[in-house]
Amino acid sequence: MQVNLHAKRSIGGFQIMPLAMVLILAGCTVKPHPLTVQERQASAAADRLTMFGNQERISAPVTLEDAMARALKYNLDYRVKLMEEAMGQRQLDLSNLDMLPKLVASAGYTSRSNDSASSSENIATGEQSLAPSISTEKRERAMDLSLSWNVLDFGVSYYTAQQQADRVLILEQRKRRVAQQLVQQVRDAWWQAAGAQQLQGRIDTLLQQAQSALADATQVEKLKLRSPLEALTYQRQLLDVIRQMTAIRSALGQAKPRLAAIMNVSPGVDFTIAVPDQMPLPKLNIPLDKMEDMALLNRPEIVEANYTQRISAMETRKAIAKLLPGVEFSVGTQYDSNKFLTNNTWSNAGLRISWNLLNLFSAVPITEAAKAQVDVAEAQRLALSMAVLSQVHIAYLDFTGKQQQFALEKQLSQVDQTIYEQTRNAVASGASAQLQGILADANAVFSSLRLYQSYGALQNAYGQMGSSLGLDPLPNNTRGYDLASLRVAFNGVESNWQKTIAGEKP
Repeated sequence: MQVNLHAKRSIGGFQIMPLAMVLILAGCTVKPHPLTVQERQASAAADRLTMFGNQERISAPVTLEDAMARALKYNLDYRVKLMEEAMGQRQLDLSNLDMLPKLVASAGYTSRSNDSASSSENIATGEQSLAPSISTEKRERAMDLSLSWNVLDFGVSYYTAQQQADRVLILEQRKRRVAQQLVQQVRDAWWQAAGAQQLQGRIDTLLQQAQSALADATQVEKLKLRSPLEALTYQRQLLDVIRQMTAIRSALGQAKPRLAAIMNVSPGVDFTIAVPDQMPLPKLNIPLDKMEDMALLNRPEIVEANYTQRISAMETRKAIAKLLPGVEFSVGTQYDSNKFLTNNTWSNAGLRISWNLLNLFSAVPITEAAKAQVDVAEAQRLALSMAVLSQVHIAYLDFTGKQQQFALEKQLSQVDQTIYEQTRNAVASGASAQLQGILADANAVFSSLRLYQSYGALQNAYGQMGSSLGLDPLPNNTRGYDLASLRVAFNGVESNWQKTIAGEKP
């Protein structure tokens, strides 16, 4: 009867198991749940608040230093680089923790349905020599606290931590490069916005005059006060001026939004540019050989390549360390609640040496692969150095060409402004037609536009020259990262930049 009862229980258990598995698998089924409109709206509102909510409002005309400070403080791309650097530092902390010994605490409880009984058998006769007996309880509690330290793991972890430390330094260099590129973009966009602001009012006035003259010309054509061909030619010239001015006005209207995007200013926020009264010419008096030395010393890409080469060299040492035998020390204390034990608590200590002998066959390929990685890193650094030197020469030639172009545009603008003033006086006195005054004004506007564009290109080439030399937009020690401190820092660095590029002591 007992056997049959046990069999029935077993059969019942086998019947329940499939049902239990089906229920478990059904509970693990995951279905897609798309975001609702309300959730997307809440996410969009939260994102806008995060992007623009904690920014200092623009309450004064924006100078070049203000724009640089706002970009460095609020630009989202630069924030990403800051977060990556912080994440790299946290990973370095984790790598340092990997060098510590392993302290493992464990506790457990076991239970079984019957006694763990055993007996002995006579090997000669095959008969049972001892009655079945037990030495463990049905229910046990066990605890263990052990400390172990593997010398090989420590060595590998040490080299890994060294590599992670270099990766943190690489992230710092990438942050420098992003800051340099960001400030370069600000310089270009700010001067574009400054030129647009200066010409906006004059273009609007010219458009009003041209449209008024076009209305008069249309009326003259209707009244047939002039020949049809003369009237149509007059209208076509006015329409051509309106078309060109409208296109320029549209292009200039995009300058401030581009600058606002770099500064991370909310779209639609109006602000003015603090346009300087003069257009000072940046100087460049450093010999080319000195520029090459500065670039090879300061460029973030070169410094990053040096760290990458050091990481590759560390990888060689780590590969060699993995080939060595491992030595592990361990100490610990244990507890077992089994009442049959004479000593329920005890301590242990051990020394274990292990060595994968097959590593002897892979030692040569591993070391050769690591050496090849070092050679590749060195070749990449040399190729990057060559590219940096080429960039310095290209930036120098571009800056020189932009200087000459700006000087020519300045001279041409002065001539067109003089022509416009004389034509305007002639129109006012009735000695010249209104169309000539409008055309002269349009030419003067075109010259002013080209002058501002040329000066912006010159400033852009000057900033590119500083970036090619690896000059940082901010000093290493800044009083703070609020806008006021950043403005002061940028103001001082800009003057130091000019002195450095001009060959003077900052």
